[in-house]
Amino acid sequence: MNKPNLTTTALTILRVIAGFLFAAHGWQKFNEFTIAGTQASFAQMGVPGASAVAPVVATLELVGGIALIIGLLTRVFAALLAVNMLGALFLVHAPAGIFVGNDGYELVLLFAGAALALALAGAGRISADAALFGRPGSKLHALA
Repeated sequence: MNKPNLTTTALTILRVIAGFLFAAHGWQKFNEFTIAGTQASFAQMGVPGASAVAPVVATLELVGGIALIIGLLTRVFAALLAVNMLGALFLVHAPAGIFVGNDGYELVLLFAGAALALALAGAGRISADAALFGRPGSKLHALA
């Protein structure tokens, strides 16, 4: 069994699926809910600074999700997305319990875990990060 190939495959699958779902949620905040609607929803949920936070979150989810899909600055965007999801967990979803059907935290915890795993492990060999920063001796090798 070739473990490096399995690890590359696993990271690519995780990165692309998590990136797609983050991007979809960001797109939804812009296009289905609209930023004004997202701001109102965040305010109703008790998110501090909802009018400023909503466009930042929507942009982070959309741009960060696309970055994860292509594997660009994966560790940076994944860390930011993990913080975003932990904020959603603690500020909004924790009081409702685990299950998403009750507005619980299961989905945001799963998103946070996926993002944290990518922040720690990186994008893998099949990524823009590996192509741009993966050369040994590169000053930005830590991004790969």
